[in-house]
Amino acid sequence: MNRLHLLFALLLCAQFLPAQQLSLFTQYRENLGVLNPAAVSADYIAYESNVSLGASYRTQWTSFPSNPTTETIHGIYLNADNNSFNMFAGGYLLNDVTGPTGLTGLYGRVGGIITGDPYYGGLSLGISVGLVQFRLKASELRFRDPDDVVAAGGDQMQLYPDVGAGLYAYRRIEGGALEDDVIYGGISVPQVMGLDLTFRNDQGEYSTQRVQHFYGILGFYKFFDEYSFLEPSVWVKYAPNTPVNVDFNLRYQTAYNFWIGTGVSTAKNFHLEGGLLLGEAGFGNLFRLGYGFDYAFTTYGPFAGGTHEVNLTYTFGTK
Repeated sequence: MNRLHLLFALLLCAQFLPAQQLSLFTQYRENLGVLNPAAVSADYIAYESNVSLGASYRTQWTSFPSNPTTETIHGIYLNADNNSFNMFAGGYLLNDVTGPTGLTGLYGRVGGIITGDPYYGGLSLGISVGLVQFRLKASELRFRDPDDVVAAGGDQMQLYPDVGAGLYAYRRIEGGALEDDVIYGGISVPQVMGLDLTFRNDQGEYSTQRVQHFYGILGFYKFFDEYSFLEPSVWVKYAPNTPVNVDFNLRYQTAYNFWIGTGVSTAKNFHLEGGLLLGEAGFGNLFRLGYGFDYAFTTYGPFAGGTHEVNLTYTFGTK
């Protein structure tokens, strides 16, 4: 009976979730620009690399066919001169699919850091602007009623514009026991436009709604020798009429080009992550390969399967 309840819930998610929110990310630091248009790249804070290019793949609830999958490609360039306002620009491509529903969005993002020297910190403001395609493959659904309005309408597709906005701040500590360590935080609404997507035909209409999600992030870099560091962080997610969800995470990067991490959320998700760095941090080109695994300690966790995520990032400095 529990399996039947979960299957029913997944069918509801297939109609609503892809159009409501961004995918959750295990290694969310790799997709900070997707979650917050104002975010300064972690590669700049940790390695002074002002150019970052990356790609991510995530597959969730792997025990089910047609389970949710998400792919992103993203990039950012920061003009890291000692100006009072340092511009940055980039963008990302997002593809998210759950069964017969999916969306693909192309976004550009632009912003700037109010600062005297971006190395020591500042206040960042950013926006993203994109075009999103939402699609429903009714031909892949089975209907109890052959005259169901969704079946009668056939496969559907709609294009709609979207915008996101955020604030982000970071500060490198000067003096004392925490000298050169960095504290950072930000708030964002990555999908500002709460759209009501409706497909109409002669038999009626099918609607799916999206509501705004509010994100907050807070973290701290405790640096050691040779670019090694310990990074505790918190990711807070809120949507109207739902409980606040909080991720608590801890990552440690060694001086020998690998890192490990772990975390837990109030939604009873536990995760592990790790990865390798190819190159020499702080001295030019750097490739980073990361893997994350999530497991849900809920009633559906044992048979829904885990979540796997892979991230590949290439960074370098222009100075």
